[in-house]
Amino acid sequence: MKQALFIGVSAGVLALAAPHATVVAQEGVSNTGVDTITVTAQRRTQSIQDVPLAIEVVTADNIDAIAATSLSDLDQFVPGLDVSGGSPTQPRFSIRGVSTSDFGVGTDPAVGVYVDGIYAARSGASLLAFNDVSRVEVIKGPQGTLFGRNSAAGAISVTSNDPNVDDVEAELALRVGENNLRRFEGLLNIPFAETFALRMNMVVNQRDGLLTDAATGEDYDRQDNWAVRGAVGWEPTALTDVVFRYTREKLDEDARPAIGITPLPAAPARPALPVDPSTLLNPFDTPITNDVTRNIEQRDLDEASLHVTHDFGAFTLQSISAFRYFETSNRQDEDGTNRIDLYFDTNNIEQNQSWYQEFRLSGANDRFDWVAGVSYYDENATQVSETDAFTDSIETVLFNLGAGTPFSDLQNGLLIPFGLPQRLLGLSWDESMHNRGGFSAFAAFADVEWRISDRFSLIGGARYTRDEKTFSWLNGPRQAPELDQALAELDALGVLALAGVSPAAFDFDVVFDLSSAAGLACDNGVTVAEGVVCERSDSWNDISPRLVANYRAMDNLLLFASYTQGYKAGGYNSVEVGSRFENEDVDNFEAGLKWTAPDNTMRVAASLFHYLYKDKQAVRLVGNVGGSGVPQYVVETSDETGTGVDFQVDWAPLAGFETYLNLQYIDVTFDERITRAGADLSGQPTGTPEWSISTGASQTWALSNGSEFEVLGVYAYNSARRCNDESRQQLGCAVIGGVQNGEATHRLDLRAYWRDSNDRFQLGAYVNNVFDEQYIDGVGTLTADTFGTVHAQITPPRMWGVDLRVRY
Repeated sequence: MKQALFIGVSAGVLALAAPHATVVAQEGVSNTGVDTITVTAQRRTQSIQDVPLAIEVVTADNIDAIAATSLSDLDQFVPGLDVSGGSPTQPRFSIRGVSTSDFGVGTDPAVGVYVDGIYAARSGASLLAFNDVSRVEVIKGPQGTLFGRNSAAGAISVTSNDPNVDDVEAELALRVGENNLRRFEGLLNIPFAETFALRMNMVVNQRDGLLTDAATGEDYDRQDNWAVRGAVGWEPTALTDVVFRYTREKLDEDARPAIGITPLPAAPARPALPVDPSTLLNPFDTPITNDVTRNIEQRDLDEASLHVTHDFGAFTLQSISAFRYFETSNRQDEDGTNRIDLYFDTNNIEQNQSWYQEFRLSGANDRFDWVAGVSYYDENATQVSETDAFTDSIETVLFNLGAGTPFSDLQNGLLIPFGLPQRLLGLSWDESMHNRGGFSAFAAFADVEWRISDRFSLIGGARYTRDEKTFSWLNGPRQAPELDQALAELDALGVLALAGVSPAAFDFDVVFDLSSAAGLACDNGVTVAEGVVCERSDSWNDISPRLVANYRAMDNLLLFASYTQGYKAGGYNSVEVGSRFENEDVDNFEAGLKWTAPDNTMRVAASLFHYLYKDKQAVRLVGNVGGSGVPQYVVETSDETGTGVDFQVDWAPLAGFETYLNLQYIDVTFDERITRAGADLSGQPTGTPEWSISTGASQTWALSNGSEFEVLGVYAYNSARRCNDESRQQLGCAVIGGVQNGEATHRLDLRAYWRDSNDRFQLGAYVNNVFDEQYIDGVGTLTADTFGTVHAQITPPRMWGVDLRVRY
């Protein structure tokens, strides 16, 4: 019924728009057909209909239409793309079911994110605010040749607007909305000295929380972010173009909230183990109570880049130089309660600086269209994975592992009865894993299209990549200064001796217990041990080819077939000391077509694809590693196969009326996978939904005073998550409090604009998620085996807003 309702309303949007299309034509809105879209997916400027790749383009108008602020707002409307942006400093990107599960600095993403041609290597700085964006290209399938390393699943290319040396531009935009949303954007472009232009842009985005703590009244999920960008453009000659950009961004948000869904007995009783899924609570009806100390997610980013392009006639030379530095911190609640005996939080702290240099040559003549280049990337990264608890919650872990209640026993059995002032409960207990990485990559690539005839062409290309990595782990002793002081005082008084223990009995790690890896040889001549730096050094070489056959069956119909390969460098698990894994490869076979109607009123793109992902590494939470009883993140390897179809159609049949339909069907299964527990998941689905669909329509009316009014609607659908034996056991497909985790999702957004006759003033209103449909957006089980606590996140509710834009 729900699906039928959504589809019915979406069809209604189209039906309401269509009858007025002829009226629009009579009132003077011209019908120019579908807009021409140019892309740089093949590292050269082309019409999207001439590119033998599955590409979806999100324009600046599209971004505005759905009130998007970053890439995480787009995935609902780009079938096959999934961006988990609940934690913007630790996002996960997936294209066609291929992703990387680990956010640690020891590994790399499977989806390459590029901003103005510059690789955003770390996920911590890949989910940036949209700031004077021209378009976003989502290129599906491995892009090892054209984009390089770590684009095994595909690439996301964000292109900003260049400084304009010809015209003055000024723009102010203000958006206000539900939850006290305030968004301001300002743009100024000033030409000067005939060949120069200065372009400045600023975005400020603030919002109150979406959830309120039932115990404290504190709001969660608040935002207070801003970004500025300055660019200087210089055109010394008609053949030379120079652009320097500097970006500064400050992200300041609440860390993702944790809605506790475990029924809690009254203290001091503890939740039962193991967790019984049938007893979990509905996260939409459960009050949230978090107690994380300094609930923050922050990022400071600085980036500078220099693009120099010169046309030599026979070829064009482009140089891209970039430097990036950022720091992040993300401290979040992991137990979903406000009880000190269940307290556990994590904090991911990163510091990263990178340098990128690329030289690219390109040229074209009657027979050949080619591009070639070399690049070098250098990165230094540090990461601290912190876990914070109290002696009360550590005692809960010990009790659940059968090790008793030592802090309570001493405090209640000796300290209180004898009137001693020392206390062993309510004291902090912190553990940390420190990582440091030095990474470099060199690449050389070439890609050539040979037009054998007017209708047939072949494309061949390859990229050679060499990755060199050095990575280290350091796990020092747990930090509990107040506890250590109390134990030292009690030991000096002889109290601990009466109990038959010593301070050393309390000097142990719970989370980062290295006993399972003790004695493992490291590359720097030591073995794994607490307080010892373990270092690994490795290098990988790869050649990623691309072969494409294009046939222009008609002037407006392109048929293509291709083989492409993607490459993801090997690496390390940041929290599994001494771990290493090899590189991953994706082989993709694809065939498709691109057709444009003779009158330009319709554009169609379709492709069939099949890929094999070999040696895919995934970091998974596994319980009782090494017999410790405490879950740890470990690396598991699998081979995966995906087969599917992408389909896109844009249609502008009448003046003022446009509609589109994008869809993807995909079947992704494990070819081979054995879990650490010995379960064989071969032949089972990986979890990727089969269907993802986005459709929408817009209608523009010309008013008598020359202004115009536009209404548009956009609908997105994703089918249910596909389950396997592991996801059923780990609540990925469980019914939680009567709500199916991983159920099919629907979303409808509506938008309306009024623009004056000169397009200088625009007044708009929007409603996102019109039917206020919310879904479970993740289930946290980090503390399930130790505390018996489980928490959930939910998708945002319906939100509305109004905005005003003034242009000069």
